[in-house]
Amino acid sequence: MVTKVNLTNGLTVLLKEIHTAPIISHWVWYRVGSRDEVAGITGITHWVEHMQFKGTSRFPGNLMDRSISRLGGAWNAFTYLDWTTFLETMPAEKIDLALKLEADRMTASLFDPAEVASERTVIISERQGHENEPLFRLSEEVQAAGFRVHSYHHEVIGDLADLQTIQREDLYHHYRTYYVPNNAVLVMTGDFNTQQMLSRIRELYEPIGEGSLPVRRTRPEPDQTGERVITVEGPGETTYVQAAYRAPQASHPDFFPYTVLDSLLTGPSNLNMFGGGISNKTSRLYRALVDQELAVSVFGGLQATLDPFLYTITLTIHPNSAEEKALAAMQQEIQRLQDDPPPSDELARAVKQARALFAYGSESISNQAFWLGFAEMFSSYEWFDNYLENLAAVTPQDVQRIAQTYLRPQKRILGIYKPVQRVEQDMAVIRDEEEALV
Repeated sequence: MVTKVNLTNGLTVLLKEIHTAPIISHWVWYRVGSRDEVAGITGITHWVEHMQFKGTSRFPGNLMDRSISRLGGAWNAFTYLDWTTFLETMPAEKIDLALKLEADRMTASLFDPAEVASERTVIISERQGHENEPLFRLSEEVQAAGFRVHSYHHEVIGDLADLQTIQREDLYHHYRTYYVPNNAVLVMTGDFNTQQMLSRIRELYEPIGEGSLPVRRTRPEPDQTGERVITVEGPGETTYVQAAYRAPQASHPDFFPYTVLDSLLTGPSNLNMFGGGISNKTSRLYRALVDQELAVSVFGGLQATLDPFLYTITLTIHPNSAEEKALAAMQQEIQRLQDDPPPSDELARAVKQARALFAYGSESISNQAFWLGFAEMFSSYEWFDNYLENLAAVTPQDVQRIAQTYLRPQKRILGIYKPVQRVEQDMAVIRDEEEALV
């Protein structure tokens, strides 16, 4: 059972006792991500996350990691489109360190100018490392083409131009604006007594004053009026294709039949970044593309977001094939689903796989804490509690309707990564053909 309490300063607290092991997982989630950034400060939320590990006066950065490790704990943090989260999983009797640490860095992170300068180099290097990966370059262009108005336009890492110019004052202002209790959710799962833990949380967190949050002016993305095609050229020998379709926000009723469609077409997407995957060899696109040697791999990406986002199908093209053949085969499978609802046995298998992936990713104490906080970022923890029930309610007709509504070529953003070597070969063929015509 989950206990949900709102403190007087607006902090939401979710507690779930799990007495299977003497450990506790403690997470603090903030409702701030790359969605809250504008041109000039893209990437600032991720940078602020990094600065939170540089320490406070009470917990110097060079001591925090050693202190947690010495007590047998582990900690980390993540920034995403809609949220930032910090976590510690520790032996139950040592969890008070995590509570004190997170309460302190909610208000007292230092943002030392020298540390800011040092971290600029680290983050720019991280950005440049991503740029060496063809799929990052392709996905960034597809996402930018998919969102011309909404702030999902840019990657979480931010644009290089902004990473070069953001100042310490920008970072600190962002921190003081969003890292406030009335913009946060504290989640704890594990071996504790709920009332005793709640009393300790009140003692540490309730003295922190609530902040004055800015008005959030969401800019809805206008309806797409035709297919957008993006070509990216770069080093390498492999061609990649990414087809992105519109997807609803996670709180929308269509999200669950969309999840089943994803499982049926490409194998289920893993919403839990800490969970593993399962085989997608029984999926329709695997059989139509990989088994037929049109692609080396195929995978889908459906993400749970606060606002409507994208569903992506990513293909690694077989070296003896071409993207046109793979795309034609992919579209044929989508059309087949649009024309006829899936057979009941195939739907049942797709639902079973999605349920299994969810189960694998929600067994541990840490993963249960993840799901509770994650669901609160775009809906409420009941979304997590009702996940399996909502999947089981999906019908073949629901899946067909999702395919007909969302997977239309006119609403697609199509991205193709062409290695320079392949581009040069294609140009040579065109020149030869032109010379033959003269």
